[in-house]
Amino acid sequence: MKSKHFVLFVLFALSLCTFVGCVKEPEAQHTSYETLTLSRETVTAPVSWSAAIRGTGDVSIVSRCEGTLDEIRVKDGQRVKKGDVLFVIDSRNAQNVLAHARADLQTAIAYRENARLEAESNKDLAAQGIISDYLLKRSLNDLQSAEAQVAQANVAVRDAELLLSYCTIKSPVDGLVGNVLPHVGDVIAEGMMLTRVAGVSEMEASFSLTESQIHALVSELGSLEEILKVAPPLTLRFKDGSEYEHQGHVTSLSGMVDRQTGSVTCYATFPNPQGELFSGMQGSVVMPVEWADVMLVPLTAIVRIQNKVLVYKVGADSLATGALVEIEELGDGERAVILSGAEVGETIVAKGAANVHENDRVIW
Repeated sequence: MKSKHFVLFVLFALSLCTFVGCVKEPEAQHTSYETLTLSRETVTAPVSWSAAIRGTGDVSIVSRCEGTLDEIRVKDGQRVKKGDVLFVIDSRNAQNVLAHARADLQTAIAYRENARLEAESNKDLAAQGIISDYLLKRSLNDLQSAEAQVAQANVAVRDAELLLSYCTIKSPVDGLVGNVLPHVGDVIAEGMMLTRVAGVSEMEASFSLTESQIHALVSELGSLEEILKVAPPLTLRFKDGSEYEHQGHVTSLSGMVDRQTGSVTCYATFPNPQGELFSGMQGSVVMPVEWADVMLVPLTAIVRIQNKVLVYKVGADSLATGALVEIEELGDGERAVILSGAEVGETIVAKGAANVHENDRVIW
Protein backbone atom coordinates (compact mmCIF):
# COMPACT_ATOMS: atom_id res chain seq x y z
CA MET A 1 0.00 0.00 0.00
CA LYS A 2 2.78 2.36 0.89
CA SER A 3 4.54 1.69 -2.41
CA LYS A 4 1.32 2.49 -4.27
CA HIS A 5 0.99 5.84 -2.48
CA PHE A 6 4.61 6.59 -3.18
CA VAL A 7 4.15 5.96 -6.89
CA LEU A 8 1.10 8.24 -6.99
CA PHE A 9 3.00 11.02 -5.20
CA VAL A 10 5.90 10.74 -7.65
CA LEU A 11 3.54 10.91 -10.61
CA PHE A 12 1.78 14.01 -9.14
CA ALA A 13 5.11 15.72 -8.52
CA LEU A 14 6.29 15.03 -12.05
CA SER A 15 3.07 16.42 -13.53
CA LEU A 16 3.32 19.55 -11.39
CA CYS A 17 6.88 20.15 -12.46
CA THR A 18 5.87 19.71 -16.07
CA PHE A 19 3.05 22.28 -15.68
CA VAL A 20 5.26 24.83 -13.98
CA GLY A 21 7.93 24.36 -16.58
CA CYS A 22 5.44 25.12 -19.33
CA VAL A 23 4.51 28.55 -17.88
CA LYS A 24 6.63 31.25 -19.57
CA GLU A 25 7.46 34.77 -18.48
CA PRO A 26 5.25 37.42 -20.28
CA GLU A 27 7.03 39.07 -23.16
CA ALA A 28 7.63 42.85 -23.02
CA GLN A 29 5.04 44.87 -24.94
CA HIS A 30 6.54 47.26 -27.46
CA THR A 31 4.65 50.37 -28.69
CA SER A 32 5.64 52.10 -31.90
CA TYR A 33 4.64 55.75 -32.26
CA GLU A 34 3.90 57.62 -35.45
CA THR A 35 6.63 60.17 -36.12
CA LEU A 36 7.02 63.26 -38.30
CA THR A 37 10.09 64.82 -39.88
CA LEU A 38 9.81 68.60 -39.63
CA SER A 39 9.75 70.62 -42.84
CA ARG A 40 8.58 74.04 -43.92
CA GLU A 41 5.45 74.75 -45.93
CA THR A 42 2.88 77.44 -46.66
CA VAL A 43 -0.72 76.96 -45.62
CA THR A 44 -3.88 79.04 -45.32
CA ALA A 45 -5.90 78.22 -42.26
CA PRO A 46 -8.58 79.92 -40.17
CA VAL A 47 -7.33 81.55 -37.01
CA SER A 48 -9.81 82.41 -34.28
CA TRP A 49 -9.63 84.80 -31.36
CA SER A 50 -11.99 85.21 -28.43
CA ALA A 51 -13.98 88.41 -28.86
CA ALA A 52 -16.17 90.68 -26.77
CA ILE A 53 -19.00 92.48 -28.55
CA ARG A 54 -20.37 95.92 -27.86
CA GLY A 55 -22.32 98.56 -29.77
CA THR A 56 -20.24 101.14 -31.57
CA GLY A 57 -22.54 103.83 -30.20
CA ASP A 58 -22.84 102.68 -26.58
CA VAL A 59 -23.44 105.72 -24.38
CA SER A 60 -24.03 106.30 -20.69
CA ILE A 61 -27.14 108.31 -19.88
CA VAL A 62 -26.21 110.65 -17.05
CA SER A 63 -28.28 113.38 -15.41
CA ARG A 64 -27.00 116.90 -16.06
CA CYS A 65 -29.24 118.63 -13.53
CA GLU A 66 -30.76 118.11 -10.09
CA GLY A 67 -34.39 117.42 -9.31
CA THR A 68 -37.08 114.86 -8.65
CA LEU A 69 -37.61 112.21 -11.32
CA ASP A 70 -41.15 112.71 -12.63
CA GLU A 71 -41.33 110.21 -15.50
CA ILE A 72 -39.59 107.13 -16.85
CA ARG A 73 -40.69 106.58 -20.43
CA VAL A 74 -38.68 103.46 -21.27
CA LYS A 75 -38.18 99.94 -20.00
CA ASP A 76 -35.18 97.65 -19.81
CA GLY A 77 -34.27 96.36 -23.26
CA GLN A 78 -36.59 98.74 -25.13
CA ARG A 79 -35.49 99.78 -28.60
CA VAL A 80 -35.33 103.56 -28.99
CA LYS A 81 -34.55 106.05 -31.72
CA LYS A 82 -32.25 109.04 -31.50
CA GLY A 83 -34.20 111.87 -29.86
CA ASP A 84 -36.72 109.67 -28.02
CA VAL A 85 -37.46 110.88 -24.48
CA LEU A 86 -36.10 108.53 -21.81
CA PHE A 87 -36.61 110.43 -18.53
CA VAL A 88 -38.32 113.63 -17.35
CA ILE A 89 -37.05 115.47 -14.27
CA ASP A 90 -39.17 118.03 -12.38
CA SER A 91 -38.58 121.24 -14.34
CA ARG A 92 -40.36 123.83 -12.17
CA ASN A 93 -37.16 125.20 -10.71
CA ALA A 94 -35.56 125.39 -14.16
CA GLN A 95 -38.64 127.17 -15.51
CA ASN A 96 -38.41 129.77 -12.71
CA VAL A 97 -34.75 130.32 -13.47
CA LEU A 98 -35.59 130.85 -17.11
CA ALA A 99 -38.41 133.26 -16.29
CA HIS A 100 -36.09 135.37 -14.10
CA ALA A 101 -33.43 135.36 -16.81
CA ARG A 102 -35.89 136.53 -19.44
CA ALA A 103 -37.15 139.29 -17.15
CA ASP A 104 -33.59 140.43 -16.51
CA LEU A 105 -33.03 140.49 -20.25
CA GLN A 106 -36.03 142.75 -20.79
CA THR A 107 -34.79 145.07 -18.06
CA ALA A 108 -31.35 145.20 -19.67
CA ILE A 109 -32.86 145.92 -23.08
CA ALA A 110 -34.94 148.79 -21.63
CA TYR A 111 -31.86 150.23 -19.91
CA ARG A 112 -29.92 150.00 -23.16
CA GLU A 113 -32.68 151.84 -25.07
CA ASN A 114 -32.68 154.65 -22.51
CA ALA A 115 -28.89 154.85 -22.73
CA ARG A 116 -29.08 155.02 -26.52
CA LEU A 117 -31.64 157.85 -26.42
CA GLU A 118 -29.51 159.80 -24.00
CA ALA A 119 -26.37 159.28 -26.03
CA GLU A 120 -28.07 160.41 -29.27
CA SER A 121 -29.49 163.48 -27.52
CA ASN A 122 -26.10 164.40 -26.07
CA LYS A 123 -24.51 164.11 -29.50
CA ASP A 124 -26.86 166.85 -30.78
CA LEU A 125 -26.31 169.00 -27.69
CA ALA A 126 -22.55 168.61 -27.86
CA ALA A 127 -22.62 169.58 -31.55
CA GLN A 128 -24.44 172.79 -30.57
CA GLY A 129 -21.95 173.43 -27.77
CA ILE A 130 -24.62 173.18 -25.09
CA ILE A 131 -22.91 170.38 -23.16
CA SER A 132 -19.29 169.44 -22.73
CA ASP A 133 -17.45 166.59 -24.41
CA TYR A 134 -17.11 164.99 -20.99
CA LEU A 135 -20.89 164.53 -20.67
CA LEU A 136 -21.07 163.18 -24.20
CA LYS A 137 -18.34 160.58 -23.58
CA ARG A 138 -19.98 159.62 -20.32
CA SER A 139 -23.31 158.94 -22.04
CA LEU A 140 -21.56 156.90 -24.74
CA ASN A 141 -19.87 154.82 -22.03
CA ASP A 142 -23.23 154.27 -20.38
CA LEU A 143 -24.55 152.98 -23.70
CA GLN A 144 -21.66 150.50 -24.02
CA SER A 145 -22.28 149.31 -20.47
CA ALA A 146 -25.99 148.83 -21.22
CA GLU A 147 -25.16 146.81 -24.34
CA ALA A 148 -22.82 144.60 -22.29
CA GLN A 149 -25.61 144.01 -19.75
CA VAL A 150 -27.91 142.93 -22.57
CA ALA A 151 -25.27 140.48 -23.81
CA GLN A 152 -24.87 139.06 -20.30
CA ALA A 153 -28.64 138.76 -19.92
CA ASN A 154 -28.81 136.87 -23.23
CA VAL A 155 -26.17 134.41 -21.98
CA ALA A 156 -28.15 133.93 -18.76
CA VAL A 157 -31.29 133.16 -20.81
CA ARG A 158 -29.43 130.61 -22.92
CA ASP A 159 -28.02 128.98 -19.77
CA ALA A 160 -31.49 128.81 -18.26
CA GLU A 161 -32.91 127.31 -21.47
CA LEU A 162 -30.11 124.74 -21.47
CA LEU A 163 -30.83 123.89 -17.83
CA LEU A 164 -34.50 123.43 -18.68
CA SER A 165 -33.59 121.15 -21.61
CA TYR A 166 -31.59 118.95 -19.24
CA CYS A 167 -34.84 118.11 -17.46
CA THR A 168 -35.96 116.15 -20.52
CA ILE A 169 -33.40 113.44 -21.16
CA LYS A 170 -33.35 112.06 -24.70
CA SER A 171 -31.48 109.23 -26.35
CA PRO A 172 -28.46 110.46 -28.33
CA VAL A 173 -28.40 107.31 -30.52
CA ASP A 174 -30.57 104.57 -31.96
CA GLY A 175 -30.23 101.52 -29.77
CA LEU A 176 -31.41 99.37 -26.90
CA VAL A 177 -31.94 100.62 -23.36
CA GLY A 178 -29.96 98.83 -20.67
CA ASN A 179 -30.96 98.51 -17.01
CA VAL A 180 -33.05 101.48 -15.86
CA LEU A 181 -31.51 102.33 -12.50
CA PRO A 182 -33.70 105.02 -10.82
CA HIS A 183 -37.38 105.01 -9.91
CA VAL A 184 -40.05 107.68 -10.25
CA GLY A 185 -39.84 110.01 -7.25
CA ASP A 186 -36.10 109.55 -6.72
CA VAL A 187 -34.11 112.71 -6.15
CA ILE A 188 -31.67 112.86 -9.03
CA ALA A 189 -28.27 114.44 -8.52
CA GLU A 190 -26.20 116.01 -11.27
CA GLY A 191 -23.90 113.38 -12.75
CA MET A 192 -26.04 110.45 -11.60
CA MET A 193 -26.02 107.40 -13.89
CA LEU A 194 -29.54 106.59 -15.13
CA THR A 195 -29.03 103.87 -17.75
CA ARG A 196 -27.05 102.98 -20.88
CA VAL A 197 -28.20 102.93 -24.46
CA ALA A 198 -26.41 100.43 -26.66
CA GLY A 199 -26.14 101.56 -30.25
CA VAL A 200 -26.96 98.46 -32.27
CA SER A 201 -26.91 99.46 -35.94
CA GLU A 202 -23.26 98.41 -35.96
CA MET A 203 -21.45 96.26 -33.43
CA GLU A 204 -17.79 96.20 -32.56
CA ALA A 205 -15.88 93.03 -31.70
CA SER A 206 -12.63 93.48 -29.80
CA PHE A 207 -10.01 90.74 -29.75
CA SER A 208 -6.30 90.38 -29.08
CA LEU A 209 -3.47 89.55 -31.47
CA THR A 210 -0.28 88.16 -29.99
CA GLU A 211 2.93 90.12 -30.25
CA SER A 212 4.37 87.48 -32.59
CA GLN A 213 1.33 87.72 -34.88
CA ILE A 214 1.59 91.50 -35.08
CA HIS A 215 5.33 91.29 -35.69
CA ALA A 216 4.81 88.79 -38.51
CA LEU A 217 2.10 90.93 -40.11
CA VAL A 218 4.09 94.16 -39.86
CA SER A 219 7.20 92.40 -41.22
CA GLU A 220 5.22 91.17 -44.21
CA LEU A 221 3.06 94.24 -44.91
CA GLY A 222 5.15 97.10 -43.58
CA SER A 223 2.75 99.01 -41.31
CA LEU A 224 -0.45 98.83 -39.28
CA GLU A 225 -2.18 100.92 -41.95
CA GLU A 226 -1.39 98.29 -44.57
CA ILE A 227 -2.73 95.57 -42.28
CA LEU A 228 -6.06 97.39 -42.10
CA LYS A 229 -6.17 97.75 -45.89
CA VAL A 230 -5.53 94.12 -46.77
CA ALA A 231 -7.08 92.31 -43.78
CA PRO A 232 -9.62 89.78 -45.11
CA PRO A 233 -13.26 89.76 -43.96
CA LEU A 234 -13.93 88.25 -40.56
CA THR A 235 -16.51 85.68 -39.55
CA LEU A 236 -18.20 85.93 -36.17
CA ARG A 237 -18.77 82.61 -34.43
CA PHE A 238 -21.14 82.32 -31.48
CA LYS A 239 -20.48 80.19 -28.42
CA ASP A 240 -22.78 77.45 -29.68
CA GLY A 241 -20.63 77.10 -32.80
CA SER A 242 -23.04 78.78 -35.22
CA GLU A 243 -21.83 81.60 -37.42
CA TYR A 244 -23.25 85.09 -37.87
CA GLU A 245 -24.58 85.66 -41.38
CA HIS A 246 -22.86 89.04 -41.91
CA GLN A 247 -19.10 89.38 -42.19
CA GLY A 248 -17.11 92.10 -40.48
CA HIS A 249 -13.97 94.09 -41.23
CA VAL A 250 -11.00 95.12 -39.15
CA THR A 251 -11.29 98.84 -38.43
CA SER A 252 -8.47 99.66 -36.01
CA LEU A 253 -5.57 98.39 -33.93
CA SER A 254 -4.58 99.78 -30.57
CA GLY A 255 -0.97 100.22 -31.69
CA MET A 256 0.37 99.36 -28.23
CA VAL A 257 1.37 96.03 -26.73
CA ASP A 258 -0.25 95.32 -23.37
CA ARG A 259 2.57 94.67 -20.90
CA GLN A 260 0.59 92.12 -18.91
CA THR A 261 -0.79 90.04 -21.78
CA GLY A 262 1.78 90.72 -24.49
CA SER A 263 -0.99 91.33 -26.98
CA VAL A 264 -2.44 94.08 -29.15
CA THR A 265 -6.16 94.85 -29.11
CA CYS A 266 -7.83 94.75 -32.50
CA TYR A 267 -11.31 96.03 -33.38
CA ALA A 268 -13.68 94.81 -36.08
CA THR A 269 -17.09 96.17 -37.04
CA PHE A 270 -20.08 94.00 -37.95
CA PRO A 271 -23.40 95.26 -39.38
CA ASN A 272 -26.42 94.48 -37.24
CA PRO A 273 -29.51 95.15 -39.38
CA GLN A 274 -31.75 92.60 -37.65
CA GLY A 275 -30.54 93.43 -34.15
CA GLU A 276 -29.23 89.91 -33.54
CA LEU A 277 -26.09 91.12 -31.80
CA PHE A 278 -26.17 92.62 -28.31
CA SER A 279 -23.60 94.43 -26.23
CA GLY A 280 -21.86 92.12 -23.81
CA MET A 281 -22.08 89.01 -25.99
CA GLN A 282 -19.04 86.75 -26.18
CA GLY A 283 -17.85 84.75 -29.15
CA SER A 284 -14.89 84.47 -31.46
CA VAL A 285 -13.79 86.07 -34.70
CA VAL A 286 -12.31 83.89 -37.41
CA MET A 287 -9.92 85.09 -40.10
CA PRO A 288 -8.25 83.10 -42.88
CA VAL A 289 -4.52 83.64 -42.44
CA GLU A 290 -1.70 82.53 -44.71
CA TRP A 291 1.20 80.98 -42.81
CA ALA A 292 4.23 81.11 -45.09
CA ASP A 293 7.33 78.96 -44.67
CA VAL A 294 6.36 77.49 -41.31
CA MET A 295 6.78 74.16 -39.52
CA LEU A 296 3.35 72.59 -39.03
CA VAL A 297 2.69 69.84 -36.51
CA PRO A 298 -0.51 68.14 -35.36
CA LEU A 299 -1.77 69.03 -31.90
CA THR A 300 -1.35 65.36 -31.01
CA ALA A 301 2.41 66.06 -31.05
CA ILE A 302 2.09 68.78 -28.41
CA VAL A 303 2.41 68.09 -24.70
CA ARG A 304 1.43 70.78 -22.19
CA ILE A 305 2.85 70.67 -18.69
CA GLN A 306 1.57 73.58 -16.61
CA ASN A 307 2.67 76.67 -18.54
CA LYS A 308 5.23 74.83 -20.67
CA VAL A 309 4.82 73.32 -24.13
CA LEU A 310 7.05 70.56 -25.44
CA VAL A 311 7.45 67.97 -28.16
CA TYR A 312 9.37 64.71 -28.06
CA LYS A 313 12.26 64.59 -30.51
CA VAL A 314 13.40 61.18 -31.72
CA GLY A 315 17.13 60.60 -32.04
CA ALA A 316 19.07 58.15 -34.18
CA ASP A 317 18.82 55.64 -31.32
CA SER A 318 15.01 55.84 -31.50
CA LEU A 319 14.88 57.32 -27.99
CA ALA A 320 12.54 60.21 -27.19
CA THR A 321 13.85 63.44 -25.69
CA GLY A 322 11.53 66.24 -24.55
CA ALA A 323 12.18 69.71 -26.01
CA LEU A 324 10.52 72.98 -25.01
CA VAL A 325 8.96 74.78 -27.96
CA GLU A 326 6.96 77.91 -28.68
CA ILE A 327 3.86 77.34 -30.79
CA GLU A 328 0.95 79.20 -32.35
CA GLU A 329 -2.22 77.16 -32.78
CA LEU A 330 -4.17 77.37 -36.02
CA GLY A 331 -7.89 77.90 -35.81
CA ASP A 332 -8.78 74.46 -37.18
CA GLY A 333 -8.32 72.77 -33.80
CA GLU A 334 -5.93 70.24 -35.35
CA ARG A 335 -2.59 71.89 -36.09
CA ALA A 336 -0.05 74.29 -34.69
CA VAL A 337 2.98 76.18 -35.96
CA ILE A 338 6.30 75.68 -34.17
CA LEU A 339 7.87 79.11 -33.79
CA SER A 340 11.01 78.09 -31.91
CA GLY A 341 12.61 75.14 -30.16
CA ALA A 342 12.85 72.78 -33.13
CA GLU A 343 14.60 72.69 -36.50
CA VAL A 344 13.77 71.49 -40.00
CA GLY A 345 14.86 67.88 -40.49
CA GLU A 346 14.35 66.83 -36.87
CA THR A 347 11.97 63.97 -36.16
CA ILE A 348 9.29 64.22 -33.48
CA VAL A 349 6.54 62.00 -32.12
CA ALA A 350 3.48 62.99 -34.13
CA LYS A 351 0.71 61.06 -32.35
CA GLY A 352 0.39 59.91 -28.77
CA ALA A 353 3.07 62.23 -27.47
CA ALA A 354 1.18 62.57 -24.19
CA ASN A 355 1.93 58.90 -23.48
CA VAL A 356 5.68 59.17 -24.11
CA HIS A 357 8.24 59.41 -21.32
CA GLU A 358 11.79 60.69 -21.42
CA ASN A 359 14.18 58.21 -23.09
CA ASP A 360 11.36 55.89 -24.18
CA ARG A 361 12.17 53.86 -27.28
CA VAL A 362 9.45 55.01 -29.66
CA ILE A 363 10.42 53.21 -32.90
CA TRP A 364 10.75 49.41 -33.06
